Formats: sequence, structure tokens, C-alpha cells
Amino acid sequence: MIYEVAIRLGFFFGVFAMVGLWELILPRRPLTTSKAVRWFSNLAITVLNPAVVYLLFPIVPVGAALLAQKSGWGVLNNVDLPYWFAVAVGVMVLDLAIYLQHVMFHTLPVFWRLHMMHHTDLDFDITTGLRFHPIEMILSMGIKLSVVVLIGAPPLAVLLFEVLLNATSMFNHGNIRLPLRIDRKLRLLVVTPDMHRVHHSVTIRETNSNFGFNLPWWDRLLGTYRDQPAAGHDGMVIGHAQFRDARRLTLPWLLALPFIGKPGEYAINRRGREPVDRKR
Repeated sequence: MIYEVAIRLGFFFGVFAMVGLWELILPRRPLTTSKAVRWFSNLAITVLNPAVVYLLFPIVPVGAALLAQKSGWGVLNNVDLPYWFAVAVGVMVLDLAIYLQHVMFHTLPVFWRLHMMHHTDLDFDITTGLRFHPIEMILSMGIKLSVVVLIGAPPLAVLLFEVLLNATSMFNHGNIRLPLRIDRKLRLLVVTPDMHRVHHSVTIRETNSNFGFNLPWWDRLLGTYRDQPAAGHDGMVIGHAQFRDARRLTLPWLLALPFIGKPGEYAINRRGREPVDRKR
């Protein structure tokens, strides 16, 4: 996997340019806050996160897969399967693991404190899909490395998964308009922007639905799928009820948010009531 970095960066910038242009030409919703301010903060976090992760971890998922393959670690390295099938299984299991991780970050209040930074964005566009707290990214990397080694995912499966996860995260957070007939069919194969936007509603029961990033099947199979927001996509309020002041949602406030902000009742096991005032 000599060209891993080049492959991942090539897909990242290619998808970012495509979705970013799509947002300009066919936006789904009008933005409510300064795009320049939001993009500066979100993109700064996007640069910060890999720097922190690569500084703390001596090995990345593809490297872990190569090591597991060489050492004979993990389930898929100890069963005789056609290579293409092992790659497909590896991608699907990794995607399920990320889905379950996402649910976990919505379930445990201490993890929700970290994850809620992602949900405090008052608008929903391509950069929202890159807006995660560095500590959450560190925990996510630890979980991902563990899953890669435990299942013995082929290195190609890990590379494909990393590329797909990054690309679909930008796509399904895009402020882009798709014809409804296309969206209905496409969301059977991949998480679409209209499907994932429901997850960013200020309404608690909608926030705690549609957890998938890449494959849409886990939400349907495990009972967390919600087809549409109650207020419709044009009427729904984006964000977190406790954080509505755009001036406090920029760097360095975003990095401090888990430690100083009130998380509200969004954690699944809190069974919180809906926000009383959903207006901006």
C-alpha cells in the first residue's frame, strides 16, 4: 500500500470539489450563518485531527491490516475464503463497527459530550462531515484499529473502507438537492444527504436515528431508520438545542465545548424531552 496516502488524498479532494460545486449549483437549503466563518472553523479542525491522530498512533488502519496479515491475526486471516469475498466482508464489518460506534457515542453521556461538537453546526454542508472533536477521532482510531486486527481485514478492504467512509461522509453531509425519486432508490444502497440530514435535526428523536455513514442497511435492520423529519427538510431546525449562538461555535470554543458546554438530554439513555423552543 505504498500509494495509500496519494489515493486517499486524491479521492478526498476530488469528492470535496465535486460536492462543494454541487452545493453552489443546487443547494438543498439556504444557509443561516456565515459560510466563511463556519468553513474556517470546520476546515481548521479537519487539518488538526489527522495531525493529532498520526502523532499519537504509530500505525494506521492499513498498516495494522498488513501487520495482522503477516502475523496471522484475526478471523479472516485464519479461514479459507475467496479474496474478493474476504474484502467484501471486511468492508461490511468495518462499516457495521462504525455504525455501532456512532450509536455508542449517542448513548453514553461522556461520549456524547465529545460527539455533540459535530451536532452543534447550525448549518449542514460538506464541512459538517469533517467536523469532529480531536478526542473523538483518537477514540475512533483506537476502535478502528482493534476491529481491523480482530477480524483480520485484508489491507485492500481497509483502504476501500477508508476511502468510502471519507467520500460518503462528505456526500451525505452535502447541502445538495437530489430528485426525490432518485433519493428513494439511492438510499437503498448508500446513505443520502436527505437521509442523514434527519440525524442533524434539533429534535431529539430525530437526532437519535439514521446513524449510518456509508451503508444504509444497519439503520433499517436495527430499528434506527427514520424516513423523513417531522417538519420536512425545509422546516426542520439543524443543530443542538443548547448551542444556538454562532459566535460561540468557532475555534477555540468548539475544542472546549465538551468540557464547558451543557450536553442537554440528547444521550439515548437519558430519554430526554424535546426542546421547548426550536426557533433559532
